[in-house]
Amino acid sequence: MLDTHGRLVHRLGMTTAADADWAGALSRARAHSPFLSNALERLPDLADILADGRAEDALAFARAAGGDVAPGAGDTAAVHRALRQERLATALALGICDLSGAFPVARVTGELSAFADRALDHAIAAAICDRVPDAEPQGFSALALGKHGAQELNYSSDIDPILLYDPGRLPRRERDEPGEAAQRVARKIVELLGRVDGDGYVFRVDLRLRPASEVSPLAVSFNAALTHYESSALAWERAAFIRARAAAGDIAEGQAFLDAIRPFVWRKSLDFGAIVEIGRLTSRIRNHYDGPKRPGQGFDLKRGRGGIREVEFFAQTHQLIHGGRNPALRQRGTRATLDALAEAGLIGTDDARILGDSYDRLRVAEHRLQMVADHQTHSLPVDPAALDNVARLAGFADSAAFVEDIAEVTEEVGVRFDALLDQMHEGAGDSGPGASATPSASNLDKLGFSDAETLAARMESWFDGRVRALRSDAARSAFEALAPQLLEALAAAPDPDAAFLRWEMLLGNLPTGVNLFRLLQARPGLLDQLVNVLVLAPPLAEELARRSDLLDQLIDASAFDLPGEVDDLAARMAWRETGDDYEATLDRIRRVVGETRFALGVQLIEAAHDPIAIAQALARTAEAAVQVAARAATQEFELVHGRIAGSELIILGLGRFGGGALTHASDLDIIYLFSGESGAESDGHRPLGATHYFNRLAQRVSAALSVPTAEGGLYEVDTRLRPQGAQGPLAVSIDSFARYQRESAWTWEHMALTRARALYGPDKARQELGGIISEVLSTPRDPAQLAKDVLKMRAEMATHKPRKGALDAKLARGGLVDLEFVVHFLQLRDRVAFSADLGDAVRALGDAGLVARDLAHAHDFMTRLLVASRLLAPDLAMPGAAAAGVLARACGCENIDALLQTFAEARQEVAKAWQAAFNIKLEIDDE
Repeated sequence: MLDTHGRLVHRLGMTTAADADWAGALSRARAHSPFLSNALERLPDLADILADGRAEDALAFARAAGGDVAPGAGDTAAVHRALRQERLATALALGICDLSGAFPVARVTGELSAFADRALDHAIAAAICDRVPDAEPQGFSALALGKHGAQELNYSSDIDPILLYDPGRLPRRERDEPGEAAQRVARKIVELLGRVDGDGYVFRVDLRLRPASEVSPLAVSFNAALTHYESSALAWERAAFIRARAAAGDIAEGQAFLDAIRPFVWRKSLDFGAIVEIGRLTSRIRNHYDGPKRPGQGFDLKRGRGGIREVEFFAQTHQLIHGGRNPALRQRGTRATLDALAEAGLIGTDDARILGDSYDRLRVAEHRLQMVADHQTHSLPVDPAALDNVARLAGFADSAAFVEDIAEVTEEVGVRFDALLDQMHEGAGDSGPGASATPSASNLDKLGFSDAETLAARMESWFDGRVRALRSDAARSAFEALAPQLLEALAAAPDPDAAFLRWEMLLGNLPTGVNLFRLLQARPGLLDQLVNVLVLAPPLAEELARRSDLLDQLIDASAFDLPGEVDDLAARMAWRETGDDYEATLDRIRRVVGETRFALGVQLIEAAHDPIAIAQALARTAEAAVQVAARAATQEFELVHGRIAGSELIILGLGRFGGGALTHASDLDIIYLFSGESGAESDGHRPLGATHYFNRLAQRVSAALSVPTAEGGLYEVDTRLRPQGAQGPLAVSIDSFARYQRESAWTWEHMALTRARALYGPDKARQELGGIISEVLSTPRDPAQLAKDVLKMRAEMATHKPRKGALDAKLARGGLVDLEFVVHFLQLRDRVAFSADLGDAVRALGDAGLVARDLAHAHDFMTRLLVASRLLAPDLAMPGAAAAGVLARACGCENIDALLQTFAEARQEVAKAWQAAFNIKLEIDDE
């Protein structure tokens, strides 16, 4: 049945196996494909299986078509014959399954790739045994690249392996040199797979992707290849290895090699020079194609506008830029990569779907071209009759309908690749030389710097060799190009001289500068954001001076999105590459936390989100870090000390951490507990009793969260809220915790417990702990004694922790601490509104009529002020005009005067609640 476009409705991946048209497929194959027609005549038993619609049986027949010849027997003629017979049967089985609609294109390409793996493996074993009979094939690996590596081989494809060998392990005759033996094996592989005889051929083998192919032998030693990729490889080689896979021969050694060169392929920090080269590679696809621009006679489905290669490069370009920082993007398959890019927010979901569907349709059309005569062609026939023949093989009424369908697909791809080219050209910018990097004092004065002569002299000193980032010619040239934009941006800052000095501090700490200079020149918006960070947020500026790669976070399309849920963040932190150890996991936690905290800080400066939402995101990030660090520390600890049956570590968060809203300066308040019996013992080769075991483990977890590594520090961990405070053990059993809270805890400890939340541990233990906390908090209390305890503790706290500055939303009388004391007093007195989230607790008390509803607004405002001031005014004194303006905007105020007025009103609201709760006036101090 034909649709309105004159094509069979089940063609081009539009059917399911149940709709397969076996009779139609066989008829079209006999009428329009000389290759398939001849195969059907040569393999009548397979033709009968296909006529019955038995797809899986057809594949099984194909795999057995070569007989039982053992590839290691040294009989290369038998291997040669067996592989060709299997190849013909495989081509026929897959061709008819494809034409009928029984197999989707991904299954077809996957089966073709699996056969290529088997053929390569047999050829390697036979080639080794041909020279050294009965040898165990080892020390020789084939890496699959391109479509073979991605398991997307087309119907009549070359394979492009890289052949590597280990001189110490490759079997060879005693008199053979390792290199000579390896070249014999390589030549034999090419001959076995590529030689054509009466049974046809297996695969054309192209070895030109090997390192330095113009001068290197056919097989390269692992060490020589590693040296090449570490020192002199080009950008296109990075792109080639995106889809690399250890496919045949010594798989383990091949995979070890791929693991070793992973840093070459996946750069952890953005390499702007590489992006420029990627942009050139991407543009070259169009520039090097001189065939028809639109589908029609002679159009190349692979290289033409909107063709197969444009979909592949669209995916790979994004992978090269972002895959180093996001391991989830390191997919080999094209569709899998597009889906991962959409999941990461780097491309639109619709773009991923449309490009993926278009890719499948183009690959199906490509297969139809190649099925006709088993030729590796990607171009529509120039001869009208030949084009009409391909169209009818593909299930279309005529060539016009076939071409129309291809035009529809390529236009969808083409417009998206056009946009990518525009983006890459914009990102590459103009990296040519600019104005002098050391302008005169008069020029600096004109730009608005107050001490122009001093600053000009300082700039001159940057080039005397003391600044590492400016020692190379390339770095100096890149800085000269950036300097005019940089100075204009610094001069436009509210305090140009301060901005200049902060830049100088960043520059002095950079290990290298060329990539950063080029990046800032190409992205003026990023330069403005950098200046804002330097001028407005000292904590971020200090972190950036230590880790300039943090700017990479601002380049992703998702830079101003809040991070995901705890599980998503934990997955990013816990992702481990082959060979990663415990220290590598700790480094990755610090890297992800640092990147996330920096991005959230910039979002706050740019007023991209409510500071409360940023505080919640900071808490989710910390919770994910606790989970991953605790899990990693536990696994490492168990290697030595084993496990204790029925016992697990539980981590309880308190304070702002328990409440799920941190600032950039927050410590982590936690308590370590454990389930099970205190008298139990671990089962490792160095057993420990339960109390000793979990106290040692808690120390490990605290160290995992706080000790600096090569990636820097993480958090300060505060465990002083545990039972008996600093005098008590670091970890106690749940039973001991319950007994302490019921019998010995002070009122302030129960106040702290109102914000407790289990962050880590098994669900059963968390539920048990939740029940204990609920029981303790719901215990009836003497209101008068409770009020006396609360007031005494607040008075002592006010004496030892006075207000630090005009913007101290926490310790100022009428600030957040006083609000917390009111809330916790009412919660414990009336046994209501228990929530670890302080804002939710205030609202619940308002709903219960225990506080004015306006108290919730006071809480939210002062929380915003607390979060924003930790970045913009870390000393809590009034910042400069620019930072004050950003601070006001973050808190929802028109200007700093409005902020101070709103702050005063919020404190008065707390004072009213204090008066109502304790019948005592709260004196509000002014500053």
